[in-house]
Amino acid sequence: MSAARPLDAAAIAIALVLCLSWGFNQVAVKVALPDIPPLMQSAIRSVGAGLIVWAWARARKVPLSLRDGTLTPGIVAGVLFGLEFILIYRGLVWTTATRAVIFLYVAPFVVALGARWLLPGERLGRTQWAGLALSFIGVAIAIGVPTPSGDPRELIGDVMLLGGGIAWGATTLVVKASALSKSPFEKTLLYQLVVSAPMLALGAWLAGEQMSAVPSALALGSLAYQTVWIAGITFLAWFALIMRYSASRLSAFTFLTPIFGVAAGHVVLGEPLTPMFLVAVTLVVAGLVLVNRR
Repeated sequence: MSAARPLDAAAIAIALVLCLSWGFNQVAVKVALPDIPPLMQSAIRSVGAGLIVWAWARARKVPLSLRDGTLTPGIVAGVLFGLEFILIYRGLVWTTATRAVIFLYVAPFVVALGARWLLPGERLGRTQWAGLALSFIGVAIAIGVPTPSGDPRELIGDVMLLGGGIAWGATTLVVKASALSKSPFEKTLLYQLVVSAPMLALGAWLAGEQMSAVPSALALGSLAYQTVWIAGITFLAWFALIMRYSASRLSAFTFLTPIFGVAAGHVVLGEPLTPMFLVAVTLVVAGLVLVNRR
């Protein structure tokens, strides 16, 4: 099976479900924040999801040997995965969520650019690059284009989110361009969860995060959603797709996640929707159509 296989109807349907889930995940994180600090949430999620993925791999008798040439790229992918979430969650302390999404979604561009050198079979043409640009514009409209600020702390947050987006894209490239591309996707995800868990726990400790009281049922439910469904199931599905289909075209679908996130904020948190939202959806969908042209 070609590593650059074009997306079929099943892959597109799964990618849409994943993006919808990740959009709601941002709401879930916000719901739990009053009771559970951000890096602590992420560390617990990695540990819990790691146990779930390990149990799944054992049940399916997936080989998890470290002597197949995947150890080094696996550790690199895990470090990038952990760094991504450290930068995202701590960067949000100094910058706004609106600005954060803009900088975070440089990831598809990192994948597309890196593919020029690392994944020859996935190089995008002018039409596909135009599609990526169109989708990015749609995301910017959906969340509101951020305005410049003279606050130096906000600039630090912006740079951290930009780094998080680069780490996200770099993780995809490492998986596709190394021995991990031929490794079971369960193993690929386990590397990232196992390596990132201590990184995130250390980050939470260094940031002085702590829970002052027993978390509410809502916060625990939110954390369970993040751990079991998001990190334990949807991440597995994502890496299964990454290993079977074009990484550049799949990454373009992640532009839908903030669109769904805005919609989830409206449904769950009562945040207002603007008329430009429909325009943004149209631009994102049009961009995806261009990116996925053969």
